[in-house]
Amino acid sequence: MQTIDKFNFAGKKAFVRVDFNVPLDENFNITDDTRIRAALPTLKKILGDGGSVIIGSHLGRPKGPADKFSLKHIQKHVSELLGVEVQFANDCMGEEAASKSAALKPGEVLLLENLRFYAEEEGKPRGLAEDATDEEKAAAKKAVKENQKEFTKKLASYADCYVNDAFGTAHRAHASTALIAKYFSVDNKMFGYLMEKEVKAVEKVLKDINRPFTAIMGGSKVSSKIEIIENLLGKVDNLIIAGGMTYTFSKALGGKIGNSICEDDKLELALELIQKAKDKGVNLVLAVDDRIADSFSNDANIKVCNANEIPDGWQGLDIGPKTEELFGNIIKNSKTILWNGPTGVFEFDNFSHGSKALGEAIVEATKNGAFSLVGGGDSVACVNKFGLADGVSYVSTGGGALLEAIEGKVLPGIAAIEE
Repeated sequence: MQTIDKFNFAGKKAFVRVDFNVPLDENFNITDDTRIRAALPTLKKILGDGGSVIIGSHLGRPKGPADKFSLKHIQKHVSELLGVEVQFANDCMGEEAASKSAALKPGEVLLLENLRFYAEEEGKPRGLAEDATDEEKAAAKKAVKENQKEFTKKLASYADCYVNDAFGTAHRAHASTALIAKYFSVDNKMFGYLMEKEVKAVEKVLKDINRPFTAIMGGSKVSSKIEIIENLLGKVDNLIIAGGMTYTFSKALGGKIGNSICEDDKLELALELIQKAKDKGVNLVLAVDDRIADSFSNDANIKVCNANEIPDGWQGLDIGPKTEELFGNIIKNSKTILWNGPTGVFEFDNFSHGSKALGEAIVEATKNGAFSLVGGGDSVACVNKFGLADGVSYVSTGGGALLEAIEGKVLPGIAAIEE
């Protein structure tokens, strides 16, 4: 497999798929440019070699062209960060995109308009009537798939080589994230630096394990983490269950959870997962106490109680001090750590203490030689909120992509480069 470090981009045009799906305020100002900054090393390597760059990305989830999702809003900021004037093509398929790509000189950069303005990027039909028949749906899907081939071929025609640096979309078999790679030889397609880091971080956690290996799984629903938990049960030594899904496990074990969030239809599943952990010799750890509130509010009345004794009218919104110590001791004695999901409603300052304490324990373990990977939207927001990002080994930029990788799935965007 070709690597970006060994490839010489001199005189070549590179189509670089990035994830510039950044948040914008009502005046189209970027409120968090982390994803753009993450791609800068790759873009600068290409330009430094004497190559030119064609940037492809999406923004939001448009159902067709829409000004609020136009990448023109980020053009100026990308130029400032790169230190190079970035040109813009007001379409990714039209004559302007083709002519500007063809005219690019070494050291120049072109930003294409939002790839998802076209249904062909995702390969899913749009605009179907709610009462469309199965035949109409099948015909629409077939048409989009056929058009997708031409769409992908056109994108590929702009460049001499292809670089995928968008881990956040690696789990999607979209035109620009997976299908386009087929139009480039094995020597002319590669991961960017960010993708390389992401792939290595996931492989380190799942394949190159130093033990003890501890995974912390948060989130509100057991149902959204079933496959991840089951895959991890075959790999970890300790599995810490945190966040809202804790209360489904607690109720399944006969505990009182008051008004806490719970999936009543997943109680048997929770018991099955507990049994699977026992069968595999995994230490599955649940909270022993909780910070509870009489309403879902930062200003609610607060008290601490045993995790299985939450009174009616109260709900668990974070772990308690005994659990912080329990989780912290396990984490500090670990050599590989995966954190996905906070311990509570960290957005409320009064219920952020558990997540912060857990993050600080991970930082301490990392200082002592552990490898720590943090990923999944809320976990990343957590470490950023508490200023802990620099203290862990790696913070993943991929939400869904990271979760699917942990589940053991093959990610199309990665497979397309490696095959």
